[in-house]
Amino acid sequence: QVQLVESGGGLVQAGSSLRLSCAASGRTSLTYALGWFRQAPGKEREFVAAVTWSGGRTVYADSVQGRFTISRDNAKKMVSLEMNSLKAEDTAVYYCAATNSEPTIFRLYNYWGQGTQVTVSS
Repeated sequence: QVQLVESGGGLVQAGSSLRLSCAASGRTSLTYALGWFRQAPGKEREFVAAVTWSGGRTVYADSVQGRFTISRDNAKKMVSLEMNSLKAEDTAVYYCAATNSEPTIFRLYNYWGQGTQVTVSS
């Protein structure tokens, strides 16, 4: 099994920055990539970004491209999401998730963290 724990959420003003972290533990060798998803009230969960452990290949949703940066630290088994120029519409619960498949096949993410709240005030 793989355990994922998110941290770093909070309340910020529009235009500011925030950094989320995800610590992975357990049988992380079972995973190929880690990603971030988010779910706003009344909306479906959506993909935000992902990074592969090997090679550090990154993928971003169009809505965050150029504003968010995902990175990984293989030695610490951590993935971070640096969020800049935050907007009110970025408000959501952010989840860290892991997959042993291609990171853009969203239905194959099979390990999930508990989520961390990000609130952006306008």
